[in-house]
Amino acid sequence: MITVWGGQTSRSIRVVWVLEEMGLPYRVRQVDMLSGVPDTEWLAVNPGNFLPAIQDGDVTMVESIAIMEYLMGRYGPTPLQPAPHDPAFPAYQQFLHMGEAGLATLLMVPLVSGFIAPEAERENWGARWALGCAERRLDLVRRRLAQSPYLAGEGFTAADISVTYALQLGSNHAGVTLSDAEQAYLARTTGRDAYRRAFERSHEGVGAS
Repeated sequence: MITVWGGQTSRSIRVVWVLEEMGLPYRVRQVDMLSGVPDTEWLAVNPGNFLPAIQDGDVTMVESIAIMEYLMGRYGPTPLQPAPHDPAFPAYQQFLHMGEAGLATLLMVPLVSGFIAPEAERENWGARWALGCAERRLDLVRRRLAQSPYLAGEGFTAADISVTYALQLGSNHAGVTLSDAEQAYLARTTGRDAYRRAFERSHEGVGAS
């Protein structure tokens, strides 16, 4: 049984979504990153104290995109991951990683500045710079969606899972305004049954005493 260590709004939704799409058995272990109380069991899994992580037998992994690639490689093949010879593979690979390295990581700067920084420091140069960089990368997403319904082409892949999280993060917490096309894209991706199940599983036990 695969254990996913995650939180209500964390990148763990990517991992749980892949598991649901692939029909793999798993359980979710909630981690409250804002409680202020050290979770020694969690810190033994990931001393870096960031989400998500998985335990799969003797395998322990962190970093959401790496975990997604591990699950697809270990338990595939799956339509979520085009084969290297597939014409869709280059776009798939690019947007799979752009969803984190080019978007979500940058968007964390204005997000954290807005929620945690002192009032006078929230509109800081670094936050504005990071948001501008993310917006420029979003132009690549917009251009691609003008050509095809999904980022790798006609079919839904893990690249869409990666970027969907980033778009939700940006629009919900970092001041990114989505176009009608991007909102329609999110409606397609989050309208999938696997996403609905992943969302419900990711919130299991949240707020329970």
